[in-house]
Amino acid sequence: MLLMLAQWLGHDIRAFNVFSYITLRAVLAVLTALVISFVIGPAMIRKLTQYKIGQAVRDDGPQTHLVKAGTPTMGGALILSSMVITTLLWADLSNQYIWIALITLVGFGAIGWVDDWRKVVQRNPKGLPARWKYFWQSVIAAFVAAWLAYSAHLPAQTALIVPFFKEVVMPLGVAGFVLLTYFVIVGTSNAVNLTDGADGLAIMPTVMVAGALAVFAYVAGHAVFAKYLGLPHIPGAGELVVFCSAMVGAGMAFLWFNAYPAEVFMGDVGALALGAALGVVAVIVRQEIVLFIMGGVFVVETISVMLQVGSYKLRGKRIFLMAPLHHHYELKGWKENQVVVRFWIIAWMLVLIGLSTLKLR
Repeated sequence: MLLMLAQWLGHDIRAFNVFSYITLRAVLAVLTALVISFVIGPAMIRKLTQYKIGQAVRDDGPQTHLVKAGTPTMGGALILSSMVITTLLWADLSNQYIWIALITLVGFGAIGWVDDWRKVVQRNPKGLPARWKYFWQSVIAAFVAAWLAYSAHLPAQTALIVPFFKEVVMPLGVAGFVLLTYFVIVGTSNAVNLTDGADGLAIMPTVMVAGALAVFAYVAGHAVFAKYLGLPHIPGAGELVVFCSAMVGAGMAFLWFNAYPAEVFMGDVGALALGAALGVVAVIVRQEIVLFIMGGVFVVETISVMLQVGSYKLRGKRIFLMAPLHHHYELKGWKENQVVVRFWIIAWMLVLIGLSTLKLR
């Protein structure tokens, strides 16, 4: 909206043309999301507390988590509100990728909101039944995948790019692309959700990966940079820098309230939405494998749950003291903030490896 206003004013006052630069709007998006979150955050937390929308804590988990019972949850609504408002203010609303990202974010956020509401307000421990959760996730992911597939005009927009190799590009075709997109969006959404089990654990890696994807989006949307670095040029993808920047700003502001000891939890409304948003951006800029690398913390957390469940069903034995993996280390004696900071360090290393693929080809 503000971009449209600046463009209109730019016809008479040339100084307003500076807002056409994506880099400036990205910086403004970070700051806008931060300010919005800091302004409405305290009031939202008070309302959540007032309505007793508090987190339930597993009895079989680390004993240090029992004191968190009743801490306000559904705080992810703060992140989503900040992101949506900021993106609408600073992004080019004629860009289809912005709308695809927003629809994915809000759609998965709605699924998480229903799940959280049933759990903490209606006191239904199962929340939204798994079959319905995955059904609606599948509907949204399939819709987005089909939209991207049938709006693609270049072979590179549906091909799988293999990092570290300049010439390794795998054509997927429409069916292959839709299937891959579906799994990336749904998989990343649930992976972030599984990681969200300790104060600040999920949000900081999300911010790191979003910042890195902003770099890939900028390169993919810039014909000269994309050609120089050997990446596919995706016209219009550069506008996703604003969306990713809004995620960075909103995520950092949320961490202010979510840092140990947390004043508010993200809940499924935030975790499912942010994971899906990361997935759809990675698909648009053709960096699904790089997302797998940079989001390694999310991947390992998910694999630990799969291994734990599989081992228990097949052998009747558990591999870890508790899954996801961060709980295993807590039960081994690591303090919660130690687990969180160490996982942050690992996430940062993986993001750097992902960014290195820009040049190491």
